[in-house]
Amino acid sequence: MAEMAGMDNIRSIDLDHEQALWERFFTVAPLVVVGTRDDDGGDDLAPKHLAMPLSWQRLFGFVCSSSHRTYQNIARVGEFAVTFPRPSGVVLASLAATPRENDGSKPVTGALATFPAERVQGAFLQDGYVFLECVLERIIDDLDDNALIIGRVVGAHVAQEALRGADVDDQDLIRNAPLLAFLYPGRFAELGETLAMPLPAGFKR
Repeated sequence: MAEMAGMDNIRSIDLDHEQALWERFFTVAPLVVVGTRDDDGGDDLAPKHLAMPLSWQRLFGFVCSSSHRTYQNIARVGEFAVTFPRPSGVVLASLAATPRENDGSKPVTGALATFPAERVQGAFLQDGYVFLECVLERIIDDLDDNALIIGRVVGAHVAQEALRGADVDDQDLIRNAPLLAFLYPGRFAELGETLAMPLPAGFKR
């Protein structure tokens, strides 16, 4: 049998894992915009990339700092909305990261094209293709300086042209409704051409 390749056989550079590890190379992640309700009744929108489904059923989670208004709003209200932006919406998603003014306001939010969620307190970006409405399931604190916020999806909506179906080829669908990928720490890509994953026969999730 062939020997397993060890680190000695790979040209690599040791990194100081105590210092800004994830900024030394690129990783592919989704980019979502989380909508919450401020205590003054206004909407807050914030982009997040450490975000993903946390079960095969209805749990969705993302990482957030407890110092951010997103965390504080969800801890107070117990609800949030999630938009998966289209590539054409990357500028709007980026603008949602604009820092707040000294008085705590975030005027840029009012300039973004949004619409309200139906079942929870929060808003969606219009230029999206998947929209989730979530109620807070739990918050896991003390993940270094961050927390994992887990919500249970109580409403889900998808743009018609992005909906998978038996009569639609997956590649054709993605080509016609490309996806947005975030390459941390500061690049993005539009995914329009993909290949089927070569899964082994009998594979089950």
